Amino acid sequence: MNNVWYFFLAFNIPSGIFYAVIAAVAVVCLAGGGAVGVLLYRNYRTKKVGSTQQQANSIIEFAKEEAKSLKKEAIQEAREETQKLKNEQERQFRERNGELSKQENRMNQKEEALDKKEELLLRKLDQIDLQQKDVISKQNELTKRQQELDKSEQKIQHELERVAGLSQEEAKQILVDEMVTDARKEAAAIVRKIESEAKANGEQKAREIISTAIQRCASDQVSETTVTTVPLPNDEMKGRLIGREGRNIRALENATGVELIIDDTPEVVILSGFDPVRRQIARIAIEKLITDGRIHPARIEEMVEKVRRDMDITIKDEGEAASFDTGVFGLHPELIKLLGRLKFRTSYGQNVLRHSIEVSYIAGIMASELGLDVTLAKRGALLHDIGKAVDQEIEGTHMQIGADLAKKYKESKEVVNCIASHHGDVEPMTVEAVIVAAADAVSGARPGARRESLENYVKRLEKLEEIANSFKGVQKSYAVQAGREIRIIVKPEEVNDETTVLLANDIARRIESELEYPGQIKVNVIRETRSVDFAK
Repeated sequence: MNNVWYFFLAFNIPSGIFYAVIAAVAVVCLAGGGAVGVLLYRNYRTKKVGSTQQQANSIIEFAKEEAKSLKKEAIQEAREETQKLKNEQERQFRERNGELSKQENRMNQKEEALDKKEELLLRKLDQIDLQQKDVISKQNELTKRQQELDKSEQKIQHELERVAGLSQEEAKQILVDEMVTDARKEAAAIVRKIESEAKANGEQKAREIISTAIQRCASDQVSETTVTTVPLPNDEMKGRLIGREGRNIRALENATGVELIIDDTPEVVILSGFDPVRRQIARIAIEKLITDGRIHPARIEEMVEKVRRDMDITIKDEGEAASFDTGVFGLHPELIKLLGRLKFRTSYGQNVLRHSIEVSYIAGIMASELGLDVTLAKRGALLHDIGKAVDQEIEGTHMQIGADLAKKYKESKEVVNCIASHHGDVEPMTVEAVIVAAADAVSGARPGARRESLENYVKRLEKLEEIANSFKGVQKSYAVQAGREIRIIVKPEEVNDETTVLLANDIARRIESELEYPGQIKVNVIRETRSVDFAK
């Protein structure tokens, strides 16, 4: 056993293999012992001859021989296995040595490449240092030359200032003024050219469209006004309207929401109230009470209620008639009622319902001539002043109120934009919205369409002339044609022909931003040069 152990140690065989061999030998011995037992039992059973001691000895000898042969075989197998393991380890060792050699060669090659790169970089650094020194020297030289040039420039500048008698800032200002003057002349020439081209192409067509629209729209020249006074058959009727201790006049004011003013004016009662529909109800109720002759609080309330019901029907009928006349269908019933209320609303003396119908006609004709959406233009135009029906009850401009009402009653966003943008407060989204604004201006600007107070009229003319006179180069200005034209005479020595175009444009923009007026105002700039001499 010890010999076997030394054998394994000599060949550097792992202890696990040694124990495996021992275990194999033990198994072989046990197998041999079992075989011997079986043989002994068989011999005992078959032959039953000989002595038991001899059989046992022979069996033992046989077993020993068998064990020796098995032991030799196991040792031989162990040696073979050990040799295989040794060969495998030697092969792996050689492979590892070969791989290490290859890695070492690659590392050596990389080191050589790095050494070459380092040497190349050092050379380049040396070259950069030389170039940097050269650049610094050149920069210093340029700095010296720049200083010399600055000194020379200052000397030249001082000499020029001395000769010209102007400082540098004054010379710059003169140059800038000349450049601005030249630029304004060029700009004026360009503007004149663009305007002439635009007028040649578009003015004739625009005139044809607008004139066609106006000619095809037949409307009354005389504007309707809301009646605010009620004629009486005699002055005794004033006492009956007042009643005992003023009970009749209080009943009338409570029922109609309108204030009755009974003064010294003969045979006239004045109605005062912001709501034109209420004033109309009060007027009709008073006329019917006068005709009926029975004037007392109960009869007054009954008559006012009856007139109010009739007025609701009248308002609805007027709205439906306006919708039918203009060909605008599918309006919400509440919008129909608001349209009918416009019959009793005036603006600058112009009946708002008739104005809305007229704008719808004109916008439809313009849209037809331009090949646009006629239905949208007529619908937006008919509803453009719908906010004036309730502007006494709701805060805000009639454009904003009308746009909110149109949204509320499910009108399209294009119609809402036509209403909101017809006075320029909101940017128009469609061409139809621009047409509605233009048609509104045409309807309001035609002769006799609107009226204004003498005081406002005079103030507007004075403001027109004040704006024109505030511009440089204007000698005199005159507001003519009822304030629809401003004629401006300029000083010919200060304003040339090209600058007159810009001056007219600037004055027009200023008027647009500072004045409110119906229609449009023509700005006419006049420049003339006169030469006078005398023959003696």
